[in-house]
Amino acid sequence: MAVAGTLGPRLDRERFQWSSLLMLAPGLVLLVVLFLGPVLYAFYIGFTNLALVGSRSRDYSFTGLENVARMLGDYVFIKSSWLTILFVVGSAIVGQSVLGMLLAILLRNAVVPIRVVVGSIVIVAWVLPEITVALIWYAFSQAGGTLSILLGHGSTNFLVLVPMLIVSVANLWRNVAFSMLVFSAGLRNLPSEVLEAAEVEGAYAMTQGGPGIETTTLPIYVYQEAFVFHQLGYGTAISLVLVLIGAFFSLLFVRASRRQV
Repeated sequence: MAVAGTLGPRLDRERFQWSSLLMLAPGLVLLVVLFLGPVLYAFYIGFTNLALVGSRSRDYSFTGLENVARMLGDYVFIKSSWLTILFVVGSAIVGQSVLGMLLAILLRNAVVPIRVVVGSIVIVAWVLPEITVALIWYAFSQAGGTLSILLGHGSTNFLVLVPMLIVSVANLWRNVAFSMLVFSAGLRNLPSEVLEAAEVEGAYAMTQGGPGIETTTLPIYVYQEAFVFHQLGYGTAISLVLVLIGAFFSLLFVRASRRQV
């Protein structure tokens, strides 16, 4: 009787595990077919000379590390990598975080009318469609636009003079509201004891781009190589580099989160 009583729960657990797997099977099949399959195929064509059109769209071959060697000697790839780093770090990470935090702190300490007006203006920029934001900044920065008139240089086209700076500022202007809302929510939930302790301790707070490749980041370069110049193999190889970079920083983030927990 004791043996039967011991085996009963074990058999029930095994049946439950098999039934759970059977219920998960359709989702797993879809995951493999729609996600894992294309990922593996992308890794494969990243090491080929596959083209989108022409003879190599049918008769392509495995080229090994030829695409990697091509990337290391590709001036556009190297410049696009630096522009991507500048854009992501300067505008998306540092810019939005710093400006979002400053706005959240200022609005937290401001009177209600100012808080409502400034908060509404910032959020309006966030909810505008991207095409509208692009047109606004195009009109603002081109020759004869508002920026050149204010600076007294009516014939200066800042989209040609400092294109990446304009793109970064436009992205910051549109998306800083999200950071502001996140930091505002965090500050509202911050205990007053923490603020008092900090005070005692002295704590203180669009288009295709251009001209040329001056605003070409890696995602844009991948698109151009794969779908404009039809170099599907080379474009896929560059996209794999992006995946590896994202996986590296994701791994660092996961490890840092585990240490904090």
